[in-house]
Amino acid sequence: MAATGVLPFVRGVDFTKNDFKDGKFPHDVADMTGLRWLRLNKTGLENIPPEIYKLKKLEHFNITRNKVENLGEELANLSALRTLNCRHNKLVDEGIPQEVFSLEDLQVVDLSHNNLKEVPPELEKAKNCIVLNLAKNNIEMIPNQLFINLTDLIFVDLSDNSLETLPPQMRRLTNLQTLILNNNPLIHAQLRQLPALVALETLQMRNTQRTLANFPSGLDTLSNLQDIDLSGNDLPRVPETLYKLTAIKRLNLSSNQISELSLVIDTWVNLETLNLSRNNLTALPSSLHKLSSLKKLYLNSNKLDFEGIPANIGKLHNLEIFSAAYNNLELIPEGLCRCGKLKKLILNGNRLVTLPDILHLLPDLETLDVRDNPDLVMPPKPSEMKKTFEYYNIDFSLNNQLRLAGAPTAPSTGQSPVHKSDPVARKLRLRRRRDGQESEKVLKGMRDVAKDKEHMPNLEEEVREPLKGFRDVLRPKKWNEHLQKPQLDYSEIFDEDVGQIPGITCWEIENFLPNPVDEAMNGKFYEADCYIVLKTFIDDTNSINWQIWFWIGERATLDKKACSAIHAVNLRNLLGAECRTIREEMNDESDEFLDLFENGISYIEGGRTASGFYTVENIVYEPKMYRASGVKRIHLERTEPNLVHLDRRYVFLFDKGMDIFIWTGKLAKGVTRTKTRLIAEKINKNERKNKAEIRMEAQGTESSEFWKALGETPTAFVGECVPDDFEPAEPHMYKVGLGMGYLELPQVEIPHNVLTQKLLDSKNVFILDCKSDLFVWIGKKSTRLIRAAALKLSQELCAMIDRPPFCSVTRCLEGTEPQIFKTKFIGWDDVIAVDYTRTAESVIRRGADMKVIMERDKMKTDLSALFMPRQPTMPLEEAESIMQEWNEDLDSMEAFVLEGKKFVRLPSEELGIFHNEDCYVFLCRYWVPAELPEDAEEGEEEEEDLPEEDFKCVVYFWQGRMASNMGWLTFTFSLQKKFESLFGDKLEVVRTHQQQENLKFLSHFKRMFVIRNGKRKLPNAPEEKPSTEFFHLRANGSPIATRCVQIQPCASFLNPRFCYILMVPFDSQDLKGVVYVWIGGLAEHEDAVVAEKIAYKMYQDNFTIQMISEGEEPENFFWVGIGGRKPYDKDANYMKYARLFRCSNEKGYFSVSEKCADFCQDDLADDDVMILDNGEQVFLWVGRKTSDVEIKLAFKSAQVYIQHLRNKQPDRPRKLLLAMKYKEHRKFTKCFHGWGKYKEVKE
Repeated sequence: MAATGVLPFVRGVDFTKNDFKDGKFPHDVADMTGLRWLRLNKTGLENIPPEIYKLKKLEHFNITRNKVENLGEELANLSALRTLNCRHNKLVDEGIPQEVFSLEDLQVVDLSHNNLKEVPPELEKAKNCIVLNLAKNNIEMIPNQLFINLTDLIFVDLSDNSLETLPPQMRRLTNLQTLILNNNPLIHAQLRQLPALVALETLQMRNTQRTLANFPSGLDTLSNLQDIDLSGNDLPRVPETLYKLTAIKRLNLSSNQISELSLVIDTWVNLETLNLSRNNLTALPSSLHKLSSLKKLYLNSNKLDFEGIPANIGKLHNLEIFSAAYNNLELIPEGLCRCGKLKKLILNGNRLVTLPDILHLLPDLETLDVRDNPDLVMPPKPSEMKKTFEYYNIDFSLNNQLRLAGAPTAPSTGQSPVHKSDPVARKLRLRRRRDGQESEKVLKGMRDVAKDKEHMPNLEEEVREPLKGFRDVLRPKKWNEHLQKPQLDYSEIFDEDVGQIPGITCWEIENFLPNPVDEAMNGKFYEADCYIVLKTFIDDTNSINWQIWFWIGERATLDKKACSAIHAVNLRNLLGAECRTIREEMNDESDEFLDLFENGISYIEGGRTASGFYTVENIVYEPKMYRASGVKRIHLERTEPNLVHLDRRYVFLFDKGMDIFIWTGKLAKGVTRTKTRLIAEKINKNERKNKAEIRMEAQGTESSEFWKALGETPTAFVGECVPDDFEPAEPHMYKVGLGMGYLELPQVEIPHNVLTQKLLDSKNVFILDCKSDLFVWIGKKSTRLIRAAALKLSQELCAMIDRPPFCSVTRCLEGTEPQIFKTKFIGWDDVIAVDYTRTAESVIRRGADMKVIMERDKMKTDLSALFMPRQPTMPLEEAESIMQEWNEDLDSMEAFVLEGKKFVRLPSEELGIFHNEDCYVFLCRYWVPAELPEDAEEGEEEEEDLPEEDFKCVVYFWQGRMASNMGWLTFTFSLQKKFESLFGDKLEVVRTHQQQENLKFLSHFKRMFVIRNGKRKLPNAPEEKPSTEFFHLRANGSPIATRCVQIQPCASFLNPRFCYILMVPFDSQDLKGVVYVWIGGLAEHEDAVVAEKIAYKMYQDNFTIQMISEGEEPENFFWVGIGGRKPYDKDANYMKYARLFRCSNEKGYFSVSEKCADFCQDDLADDDVMILDNGEQVFLWVGRKTSDVEIKLAFKSAQVYIQHLRNKQPDRPRKLLLAMKYKEHRKFTKCFHGWGKYKEVKE
């Protein structure tokens, strides 16, 4: 325990959202003997900790949203208790001590949201109670004697119980201002007590079975009533008594049976909120416009149409919200768009056709909801309101991108044509201007000016004087008149109210800036510090005047001496004082200075503040390890620096001072790694003076320095230690409060649980508790005492709450915060490439002219691939010519396949049949034709003198999609070395993957290229039971790239454009099965010939091979073997339009490149965004490791591409759709030949 001695002085502390389950409540709370208020909300407590009963001075006790069943009898010993807030617990009747209601000072009792079945019997003794909340219990009756003594009640909430009546004694509550009775079955209660509650301001009777028969009469006598809730009842119309309430501001009549409103609603002149949703209204009264104060009008789920909304609704000048969802509106009155303060317009679920044009001119409109209006056509925006195409400081307009790509720009729409200059027309215009009225206008203006000059001497002196000043402004300035004094801002140095109250104020110099000194320390000077002293007094003329001194300690450093003199002058300039600043040196002070302090001055040895200069010292850095997670925003969670806490799914930042290690697990995201490195670079730059070394470590290839720094032995295996459901601890921010002899530690409310920099205040000190890290943030203008108190409190807070043993307290001065602290806040020095925050520092660094900044920071992009024409399909004749030429150059080809751990020769009958779990090697020997000498003529050389033809060897290593990389490693260390020794520099190795082969390699198989699933059957392997096999023959971009790929047997994959091979096995020794070669009705004849050859090659013995055309399929085996009839596509038009683009920023800027026409599923890169065009839709495919910036820029690029196609192919409009990995639509996958499971990286 940190024995700092400050706990007895703590007057209040907020432990909300801390984890105190299983006996984790801090025992040191018992030492806070001066505690006046305590909050233990959402802490997981099941019982009241015994330490609470020792806090005899406790006045306000909040323990909401826990699991407490019993408050304990000892709670009544807290004699000073004023507030008891126990809502949202599990309290039962026996768990409430009755003696607690006898406490004289008890004023607030909140027992709502518990399991009470009756009102505590002794509650009537709480005579001073002013707030009583018993809502959300199981109470069936209120005792008659309860309200006899509780006459001071101001707030009563009895909602969500089972009350059928209310005691008549309630009429004694003449001070009651708020009464809430919602959700009680008060059907027989007449509520005659209500008119007696003369101070009532809020009355809520939602869902209390009110009808016109049992509606309380006499409500109109309650002149203070402002808020009424009668929703969820059975009222057919508005009760007449409500029309007489002229002071009402909020009225809720939703979920009733009201069918009309009276014209006398004009009496509600103060009404601000009116809710009439879920009724039967068909029209609103024409007097609605007289509700001049109305701000919010809710009319959802009624039967309103255009005629039902009065045209004069535009006179509601204060209307901010108009909600009329789920009505019968086809139009809305134009007057509604004349409500100038309208912020929200909710019209979803109607039958809207259009909206008024002036809708776009509403200046404050924030929300416009018109969903579920299928026939709606939005009015066009005025041209001046159309948004620009700028995005991430990139102009994504079509014409700009076409210009950058060097393509002709698209024709503009809606713009007036630009006329070429016509010299003849120009002369005619000049002649008309010369002969027309232009000259008359000029002459008339000259005559008017002359008349004004004639009357100038007769003007009064006070009129001529401003005109003289105006002429002085127009006069050219001399060079010295252009000089201006700089506008200095002292608000960051001194408080705004400095020098406004008579007395003595003192500042000490710390880190080049003055800090206020506590009044009790005036006159106590440290020998190594410097001070500024201000005396504020009232002079003889009854005006405020000042005198300023700066005191120099004899051991003060140079920076403190200089800054005390400088800031003394700054203080004089800020105040506008006419006095001079007076220098006072230690042991040589003037009598006038000594008289300022009643008790004289005293010197303290040493210095309290730090010098602003860097001091040369050996800093000892504490080793810290942080686990980085997240993509959009990096979260750093501190962990213990050892091997056990490493996890292969995360990135870790290990800070050893002068060495910063970035360790990346195999399953970690690349974006997280990049952003973590940027954080490390900022730490090195701002905190280590660029002297630290950043080391990137990848799992499995760690350096010896990393293991040495970690203190562990090298290991290749790192598992997963972080639970899958792990969530970072919620941050808690405390604001340190300091008073006369007490300390307070209230929590700062964090909106949406997201820390922002604006929560910090320079005048205060804050403690940020992140469970495994504790930070003390010290504002520039905070006092010395509150800083010292905060540091001690942080040590106590760190020790008293259950934390990891490696947790430490970090001191953060405003303006010099460490980077780890900044990462806890959103938008504070974020590590993103584009940052346009306009802080004072950024203005100094980047300049004030936004146009210059935006032009300089404009990101480079390359979208030219989007505007290139699609690569045409190669004709069959050209493909056959190319294949013949390449095969003529081929001298020989030897094939090998990996069996076990070595490569063996591939049998000749298997040449051209590949398996996606195997690896193959092909040694191709090519003839290289000899070159004749340049001076040799044809026929001159003898045959024996011709140079010998050379050769070249190319080794193709083919790897199946599901094959591991072990085959490649085996090849490089065995077969490749043999080939290198045989062929030397004539050898070229080409590694190729399934369906990514080059055309030259494919040409050697003459379109007989088959890819089967699984592994190749070994020669001596036992026979396996055959299963149905289904193959799809298809060529992408060129007939050379023809492949026959095995796919899942399903009739929905059929297409008349292609040929398919289906093998249905038989359970027979003589006949193994039947093979169908299915020829589509639109398939090419050459494809059918190739499919037949492949079928005879794969199924040679004991198979029956049948050629069938589309529509002639036999019922017995074909449809049964393929899984039954299913609908399939009747065309393959996507083959004419399919294009695949890759969006990436790997070049250092955002670029789009097109994959070749022979693309496949493995071209979908997991860390990029892909754009696929199939002729009908444009898909945006997003990988799992894609950065947010890439996604956003790719989305804009896809929009530009669609806009470009709208001009090039107006008859084929595209829609933009999203395709997430593992969730691709059939319209997306059909563009890829042989779509199957993704290849997953195996550990």
